[in-house]
Amino acid sequence: MAHIKSFDHVGITVDDLDAATAFFVGLGLELEGRTFMEGEFLDTVCGIPDARTEVAVLRPPGGGTGIELGRFVRPDHVPGSPDAMANELGMRNVCFEVADLQAMVDGLAADGYGLVGGIGQHENSWRMAYVRGPEGIVVALAERIG
Repeated sequence: MAHIKSFDHVGITVDDLDAATAFFVGLGLELEGRTFMEGEFLDTVCGIPDARTEVAVLRPPGGGTGIELGRFVRPDHVPGSPDAMANELGMRNVCFEVADLQAMVDGLAADGYGLVGGIGQHENSWRMAYVRGPEGIVVALAERIG
């Protein structure tokens, strides 16, 4: 059996690619590239004939696992549940380790992005909070404290 070599990216479909990209850049990710995709490759991989999408790939400074944001030009996107909570099926969140959780939460609040719940602490090791970004994307921010 073949084995996974690395974890490259997480893909998230969005309606407003500019707003979603700006949100993740504001968190500290760097834009690796942005382009349109269509043709046999995309049709085959996503299983949607005659699809066209615009994608932006962002990665942490210095590289690592990225976020691929995609906006479908055709066909139209299918609305999701932007108010989804952690117990709904599907991808729950994308998590980033941060150096100063409170500063990140305060900065995001100033940009209009609020907490889903509150800032929790797990024993004496982690502080964590969920922030709901554009289009309902939930980002977990975790600060190692122990």
